[in-house]
Amino acid sequence: MSAPTILIIDDDPDFVEVTKAILETKQYKVQIAYDPDEGYAKLEEEIPDVIILDIMMGRGAGGFIFARKIRKDPQFDRVPILMLTSMSEQTGFSFPGERIHPKFLPVDDYVEKPIEPHILLEKIEQQLAKKGGD
Repeated sequence: MSAPTILIIDDDPDFVEVTKAILETKQYKVQIAYDPDEGYAKLEEEIPDVIILDIMMGRGAGGFIFARKIRKDPQFDRVPILMLTSMSEQTGFSFPGERIHPKFLPVDDYVEKPIEPHILLEKIEQQLAKKGGD
């Protein structure tokens, strides 16, 4: 069995490099995209086992739009999405109540940056386990 593939979609090169290094310690195959369009192109090349997605990209919340787009596409709608964001740090805004909502925020899990490496790996393992249970 080959190593799970993780697709990181984030416009922060420093975050991407650190996250890639953390994931590679567990022998995950890591794909990288620096914006949602590039992320979609990578999805069409190879469907990953988990997507790590940033909310705030480009001029706004590109991650929201990307998550909604792939949830409407039957080819990709089952790929787990772990959304990472520093939105509350950047804007002072945080989600009240339930953060994950099928229409507003259609992701499988949501974590604030910065994230501790062991927590990131735990979250990835949870998503892979859920996916394996489908």
